Amino acid sequence: MDQLQFHNMSLTWLNGGVTSLDGGAMFGVVPKPLWSRKYPVNDKNQIELACEPILIQYEGKNYLIDSGVGFNKLTEKQLRNFGVTEESTILESLDQLGLTAEDIDYVLMTHLHFDHAGGLTRWEGDTLVSTFPKAKIYTTQIEWDEMRNPNIRSKNTYWKENWEPVQHQVETFSESLTIAPGIEMVHTGGHSDGHAIIKLTQNGETLIHMADIMPTHAHQNPLWVLAYDDYPMTSVFAKEKIMKEALAEGYKFIFYHDAYYRMIQWSADGKEVTDSLKRNKEARIQFETNV
Repeated sequence: MDQLQFHNMSLTWLNGGVTSLDGGAMFGVVPKPLWSRKYPVNDKNQIELACEPILIQYEGKNYLIDSGVGFNKLTEKQLRNFGVTEESTILESLDQLGLTAEDIDYVLMTHLHFDHAGGLTRWEGDTLVSTFPKAKIYTTQIEWDEMRNPNIRSKNTYWKENWEPVQHQVETFSESLTIAPGIEMVHTGGHSDGHAIIKLTQNGETLIHMADIMPTHAHQNPLWVLAYDDYPMTSVFAKEKIMKEALAEGYKFIFYHDAYYRMIQWSADGKEVTDSLKRNKEARIQFETNV
């Protein structure tokens, strides 16, 4: 497991599963000759996407950003369609750190699509139960409402199996919420109507987790948004505003989905990488040649 020390915060990426989704869908209207120079693709036009929750240990509390795809919760058809090459082993990851699921105090859900919310519940015999029974689970009110009442499009990713067992643990917010000093959730919309990002601030420095309006380092350009986005122009405008601030202020970006980088920082003009932490685990999909 990869780790990053950010002043008084310790970040650890847990094993939440790996998917392989269509590259065209993940880069929307961007032509393949452009995006494939920045992120490798296989002969099925799939790109590799980790689904790895970030554990934040800070001032005696354990915070988790998103929850992975879950274990034994997808059908054979879903495993195939979503290109799932690994399911979640979060409990094993926690055990390696000397923790259990009951040690998680807060789960910060950027949104509730299956590849982020699948790990909120687990099978106990024939019953689905909360994976993190003592945690408060935070999400936006908009996201929580749609999770429970999905529309004709979103019902393909908002599933009752991922929310019914944890509904008593959920707390919602509207525009922004400070979970603890230096940990803030901010509603952006875009990828989903209730999508949120997370900002970690310590000693005047900021780590920003853009979730799925910037799922990988290759989505740096504000115009490079997903075909999966419910409101793509909202994603564009939100990302444009945030990127302008982030580059000017020297923010570092952390990722849930990126199969190659855990953290990356760009120069103020966005053209050069000034700091980074690569994912230690080698991705299955690699560039065939140096590009």
